[in-house]
Amino acid sequence: MHEAPAVPPGVDTSVPTAARIYDYMLRGHNYFDADERACQRLLAAVPYAQDVAAANRGFHQRSAKWIAEQGIKQFVDIGSGLPTVGNTHEVVQKVAPGAHVVYVDKDPMVIRHSEMILDGTSPVSVICADLREPDMIVKHPDLLRLIDFSQPAALCMTAVLQFVSDADDPWSLLSRYVDMLAPGSYLSLSHLTDDYQAPAAAEGFRAVFDSATDHMYFRSKAKVARFFEGLDLVVPYEGAPKPAVTFAGYWGCEDVELADSDGSRWLYCGVAKKP
Repeated sequence: MHEAPAVPPGVDTSVPTAARIYDYMLRGHNYFDADERACQRLLAAVPYAQDVAAANRGFHQRSAKWIAEQGIKQFVDIGSGLPTVGNTHEVVQKVAPGAHVVYVDKDPMVIRHSEMILDGTSPVSVICADLREPDMIVKHPDLLRLIDFSQPAALCMTAVLQFVSDADDPWSLLSRYVDMLAPGSYLSLSHLTDDYQAPAAAEGFRAVFDSATDHMYFRSKAKVARFFEGLDLVVPYEGAPKPAVTFAGYWGCEDVELADSDGSRWLYCGVAKKP
């Protein structure tokens, strides 16, 4: 039996969550038995599922670092997940010391463990909120204390919009966030896909989340590209033929052949600038 080190009040440890499943796949420690069982089902369907998580994490870190190198000093990380090695503020503050970072997640476990790694003096905060409530998030006092929307900022949406159904229109939801960003801001986004995957593996992957707190929805490359409409996609890696949505392992890679992996091909991603 595995027990995460702390359980916030009101957390149902019998129901898996996306954040804790992701933590398990990244070889973390903040999960419960229900999450571990869900992950074992996922690994039975996709034996290299931990590579999927690693590819996503790698994209998140490389893109955040690149955005910081463009002079951006404020980041909003929505659907941030449980803290692990190379958190957003650790990555960007190496490039831009003092950069402001606000984490947003609806899982109370994320809030508890994020607060544990923050010393209360750095320009980093964490908010417990659902990404489906953009007005509440962008008006939250802890966010407004650190983020000045009159200046360029980075919006990180790493593997989170896949938990919003088509019926809830994730494209319009994202546009509400992007509309609040100043020109010169950046969007970094990744999303699971079942393009080119075996139907049985894709269904096994997706079905794991039927018993979790949030259902999961794969999307095609064309649907993922829609998230970037009205924005200027950047070239994903040196030598790429043009700005484009690409597989997670490719973005920011140094060697395209080495970057290609089975896990990477479960995720489309891109970084774009608001004109």
